[in-house]
Amino acid sequence: MLYDNALLAKLYLHGFQATGRALYRRVTEETLDYVLREMTDPEGGFYSSQDADSEGVEGKFFVWSPEEIHAVLGEDQGNLVGGFFGLTEAGNFEGKTIFNVPQPPEDFSQEYCIPLDQLMDTVRAAKKALLLAREERIHPMRDDKVLSSWNGLMLRAMAEAGAALGREDYIEAARKNADFLLTNLFDGNRLLRTYRDGHAKLLGYLEDHAFVADGLLALYEATFEQRWLAGAAALADSMIQLFWDDDIGGFYDTGADHEDLVVRPRDTFDNAQPCGGSVAADVLLRLAVLTGNQVYSEKGAKPLAALSQLMAQAPSGFGQWLGAVDFHLSQPKEIVIIGPSGDPDTQRLLETVNGNFLPNKVVAGMDPTQGDAGLDLPLLEDRGMVEGRPTAYVCQNYVCQLPVTGAEALAEQLGV
Repeated sequence: MLYDNALLAKLYLHGFQATGRALYRRVTEETLDYVLREMTDPEGGFYSSQDADSEGVEGKFFVWSPEEIHAVLGEDQGNLVGGFFGLTEAGNFEGKTIFNVPQPPEDFSQEYCIPLDQLMDTVRAAKKALLLAREERIHPMRDDKVLSSWNGLMLRAMAEAGAALGREDYIEAARKNADFLLTNLFDGNRLLRTYRDGHAKLLGYLEDHAFVADGLLALYEATFEQRWLAGAAALADSMIQLFWDDDIGGFYDTGADHEDLVVRPRDTFDNAQPCGGSVAADVLLRLAVLTGNQVYSEKGAKPLAALSQLMAQAPSGFGQWLGAVDFHLSQPKEIVIIGPSGDPDTQRLLETVNGNFLPNKVVAGMDPTQGDAGLDLPLLEDRGMVEGRPTAYVCQNYVCQLPVTGAEALAEQLGV
């Protein structure tokens, strides 16, 4: 499912930012590379799902036998790589093997008396060869409809990972996806839910508006391109107009223009994916800091108070909500980067911000060589480069520390 890949990729990315473990980065990149390879429409949308079965057999496309491995890699390398991935004659799934890593690579390298670096180079090369061989198989079917909400989740994952890992291909995929969504599913007032074969239909729900706005906000912070922030704000305005209700102090899942139902639905629990209300609150609180719009702040904070008792009683059902509470109460850092986008010093400042786990922050920026776009944002007012050098400002409640021009000084102000 697209949403599984989006949420897991973001989780592993945050794990890498917090710990620096190479394993977490690898899982993030391999997950997103899979989405680009298998789940991306040429127009820019992300497909909904890929089947587990092909030719009527569960898992046939994905599993391996020793004979198939040896045919691609040869006997010696096949035995080594097969052992690394737990390959056996009996298999672990209906007579064949789903690749897994049954023992730590360090232990495996000692057992086979092969240096760890050499082992991992061999495994990486073997995976590429096996992937090419697997492409000759009959592929599983895909559900190629594009759902706004799930695309919003993947848009955020791509944008965040692109900025954090220096992967311009992820940023470009996020740009293309955002442009696709805003062009084909949003008319400036109303977002539609689903798209396939050139046709968009069905009125979008709260989660569609909230998730896409969240993805656009992440893309703005990754690129500082104003159109994505404008798109997020337009969706936020639509969200408030269509879904907000003063009587409940929160959002309904269906819009005011939706067909009449016996009970207007409102899901408040974060389950396999976060609920529309929690993401809406989080997006509005972040937009409020970036834009200075107090309506966003009020509408983002009010549901947190309304649901506070439930969050205390069942915190495991309110993960995204609790993240929004933490952001709201933490005095989030407001980080501004001013500098030419192609300047290595600008990139070093951005790497310091994006390469570390800083969940309670908003990031704004501007390339002064590209005109005055974005100067209407309160965070960018009177912010310029110091002595002609790319400059970072770290602020809270719009009160800033002294501007810095070096990555080390910025890291010290951020506490990383």
